Amino acid sequence: MSLSNKSLRILLAVSCRSMASKTPVGFIGLGNMGTPMARNLLKHGYPVIATDVFPESCKELQDSGAQILDCPAEVADKADRIITMLPSSPNVIEVYTGPNGILKKIKKGTLLIDSSTIDPAVSKQMAVAAEKMGAVFMDAPVSGGVGAASLAKLTFMVGGVEEEFNAAQELLTCMGANVVYCGQVGSGQAAKICNNMLLAIGMIGTAETMNLGIRLGLDPKLLAKILNMSSGRCWSSDKYNPVPGVMEGVPSANNYQGGFGTKLMAKDLGFAQNTATNTQTPIPLGSLAHQIYRAMCTRGYSNKDFSSVFQFLREEGI
Repeated sequence: MSLSNKSLRILLAVSCRSMASKTPVGFIGLGNMGTPMARNLLKHGYPVIATDVFPESCKELQDSGAQILDCPAEVADKADRIITMLPSSPNVIEVYTGPNGILKKIKKGTLLIDSSTIDPAVSKQMAVAAEKMGAVFMDAPVSGGVGAASLAKLTFMVGGVEEEFNAAQELLTCMGANVVYCGQVGSGQAAKICNNMLLAIGMIGTAETMNLGIRLGLDPKLLAKILNMSSGRCWSSDKYNPVPGVMEGVPSANNYQGGFGTKLMAKDLGFAQNTATNTQTPIPLGSLAHQIYRAMCTRGYSNKDFSSVFQFLREEGI
């Protein structure tokens, strides 16, 4: 019995040393996605040093044990691995290169992982700026939404120097179920843009189909069941149905609150449109999806989940 207790004490000591040896991770951007992502780092034993432009957004993570600082530069002064999760390209540029930005106090050798969804060209610009300061920048946008962020089941699409992928993967696996290396800087953003264009097209198609079926007298739950056992099945019909009352635990069951905002989907489709124009790539359905989500933003749907396209088509049309 004494040997067993001794073994247990040794194991506990090793575990404690392992936890203590984990160096702090900086996290900037504590919105709907950033907060649960940072919380999962804490759960894996990483001390987190964080900041957000809105101080009230920091309270939840502070209560979970994170250290909160005033600005990105202060975070860069304390951590040599930093993750950013921000709403747009201008936010990323400000956080990295602004007067109180990361690059003002960055240490040589720092690993920078940006999980924002932004223009691939901006990711490349940030990588160049970071390299001049002796740091490494990788883009690692995510797929999966708030639910997957909370459950650490996100998919990360990573672009950057391949030799640094393992170092990034160590942190990203604490927050996601899939971490995929896509190629050079910007390729993670490219993969994310392609995924979200297809997601938007699929959601609009599902919304149209459900609306037509309901107007033809079909019960929506029955129609969804048939679709999901037939060739029309897709993620939007099976996992994220846009019709209220068909599924529980999705935004359509909560007046389209939470989830992935229409405004953000319109932004991502704008990136797809821009890159398609620059590469002379025809995206007729992607362009139409962009027009629809932009129209939704002008009619009061900006902050609703993107699945509210069902409500938009049903009540307002185009």
